[in-house]
Amino acid sequence: MNTVKLAVSALAMAAAASAASARDQIQLSGSSTVLPYATIVAEAFGENFDHPTPVVEGGGSGGGRKKLCEGVGENTIDIANSSSRISQSDIDLCAKNGVAEILEVRIGYDGIVFASAVDGPEFAFEPADWYNALAAQVVKDGALVANPNKAWADVKADFPAQNILAMIPGTKHGTREVFDVKVLEVGCKATGAYDLFFAAAEGDDDAKKKAAVSGCHALRTDGVSVDIDGDYTETLARIDADKNAIGVFGLSFYQNNTDKLRVATIDGIVPSVETIAAGEYPISRPLYIYVKKAHFGVVPGLKDFVQFFVSDEVAGPDGPLAAYGLVSDPELAATQAMVEAETPMGPLN
Repeated sequence: MNTVKLAVSALAMAAAASAASARDQIQLSGSSTVLPYATIVAEAFGENFDHPTPVVEGGGSGGGRKKLCEGVGENTIDIANSSSRISQSDIDLCAKNGVAEILEVRIGYDGIVFASAVDGPEFAFEPADWYNALAAQVVKDGALVANPNKAWADVKADFPAQNILAMIPGTKHGTREVFDVKVLEVGCKATGAYDLFFAAAEGDDDAKKKAAVSGCHALRTDGVSVDIDGDYTETLARIDADKNAIGVFGLSFYQNNTDKLRVATIDGIVPSVETIAAGEYPISRPLYIYVKKAHFGVVPGLKDFVQFFVSDEVAGPDGPLAAYGLVSDPELAATQAMVEAETPMGPLN
């Protein structure tokens, strides 16, 4: 962090003292994907500012947002780290518990990748391959049937005859939402399964769409698809234990474990900072921190920390977060202005 310490010395000197509080340590909780980035920032903040190093905990995107919405006060967290966007149900829970204003701070972008044992076969996937591998029902002869595929060669003839075993993020992780929407739903539509689910559903078009999406998200329950409730280190351990396993990871985690993992392409695109920044890699997502505005001026250093998090020196293309794997946000300046003005997020669109 020496480079960061020198680069941000001017920011540290400009930090203003905050109001006294019974709790003087900033608290963050949530996404395992955002966790390493937030930890880097927290450690640098502790070195550069006259405030204690913030406490950063995991627990998943949904869990972090739920904790953020428990209420206002020293016994509640200040920031939720999230690899998926806040939901209306989160906002409603916040409002119910007196959390009226939230800042939605986009810190950059990440991609999810599919990776397997480094000495295993190479894979070139399309979303339809993952749908046909893991879905509870797939299309055969124009009808939906229980998924019969046992090996990857059953999914596509030029895939290896390797048993299907997928380690995917559990439902509390923000990564799971991206997997559901950008892999399963896309693959479901590509195979024609979505249309069949829609046609079989009852009700109006909205009800049919909801039923079709639910059908696309339904996964087989025979042990081929395994939910991982822990972080990516657990997924990596599963792959170490069974070389047939293929796991879902964040790009940065893969980049820090290339000695153990072989990454697959999606639609012919290799996941990288460059392909995500260019909008070429199809399975990328923004990463957020959600900040409780009511804690500004109450928890010492909170605004300083958020400004530091999205500063050019930290979140810009030459900062430590980019070095770890974050794709810098081209609209970072707009985020900085929003934080400076303490502008809460508006209604979801």
